[in-house]
Parts: sequence; C-alpha cells; structure tokens
Amino acid sequence: MKLYGHPMSTCTRKVLTVLGEKGHKADFVLVDITKGEQKMPDHLARQPFGVVPALDDDGFVLFESRAMCRYLDETLSGPKLTPDNAKDRARMEQWISVEHSYFTPAAMKILYQTLFAQMFGRPGDEGLLKEGREALAKPADVLEKHFAGGSDWLVGNQFTIADICYLPYIEYLFAAGQGDLITDRKHLASWWNRASERKSWRVAALKEQA
Repeated sequence: MKLYGHPMSTCTRKVLTVLGEKGHKADFVLVDITKGEQKMPDHLARQPFGVVPALDDDGFVLFESRAMCRYLDETLSGPKLTPDNAKDRARMEQWISVEHSYFTPAAMKILYQTLFAQMFGRPGDEGLLKEGREALAKPADVLEKHFAGGSDWLVGNQFTIADICYLPYIEYLFAAGQGDLITDRKHLASWWNRASERKSWRVAALKEQA
C-alpha cells in the first residue's frame, strides 16, 4: 500500500492518523507540493484535482482523504473508528459533514490570511480574517454545546473518523495564533487536549516519532 502525500498537508495527516490508530503503515511517497509536484501528470493520474493525498492499495487507487479514512478503517485490522450501529454511524457522518461544510471552510479562510500569508511573504487581509473568525464561531459553538453534554468524543465515548477530521485544521489554527477560537470554549478545548495527545495524531503532526 502506498500513500502519496506531503507531511504538512492537512488531508494527508488525516489518513496518517487513521493508519496510526489502526496500527498500520503505508509506504509514504512524498509529493512535494512546494515544488508543484501535485500538478505533474503522474500525480494527476492518481488524483485528477491535483492535490494530496492519493492512496494505491495494490492497484486500487483512491483519492479524497475522507474516503480513504473510511476505506482504511473498514479494510485494515485494528481498533474500529466507525461505530457498529446505524444511529451512531449517522452521528459520525453528521459531524464529518459539519467539519466539511462549516468548520473547515471557515478555518481555511483564517489560515489563508495568517499562516499561509506569512509563508508566501504577503500581508493578510484583516477583513477576510474577521469574516473567517465570525464564520468559525458558529460551528465551534455547536461543538462546544455537544461536548458540554458530557461526551468525550463526537460520538459518545468512541474515538472515530469524525474526531480525526477536525484535528489538522485546529492544529494550524493554533500555529496561526488563532487558538483562542478553541480555548475560549472550555469543553471544546478539553476535547482538543484529549485528541491532540493521542500518539497517532502526534506522529501524524510530526510531534513524535512512530
């Protein structure tokens, strides 16, 4: 099994975290996004949208990180990251949808005006940053209300793919100096503290060796 990606990529880190939770490794093939390698023909044959990651499992090629996470959880041995019953699976999918539709677009708007602006040596747009912070407040408040109800994870007491999907974006919010969006919400902050200490995530986020 080969994973084509970049260690700084948010979506690559999701897949690496799932592999870590399952106790498996893939052969990691670096696609250097700083050099535009994700737009080269050989990678476009694997990922037609020219981003990372892409997965090749003995000829079965898959793109889109959330699909990879589900596939790996279903096919690999190790702890299950998907609930067994229909209601809890639906709740997992609900929180993944919240991440994809509401949380991540707002987080990326913030990151483009802070962390990524710094990386490319340009000033951030304060107006767009304000818009991003305001947009993120709603899903963050919804998450805070959920965790205030006493759940350790997004689906009761089971760590699932849903929890994993949020981790890379929150990590970068802190790196961008915007971590108050999390820490100002004590129950959400407690969840982050639990999740970010998992070895699978610490390895994926380059904080610890495998």
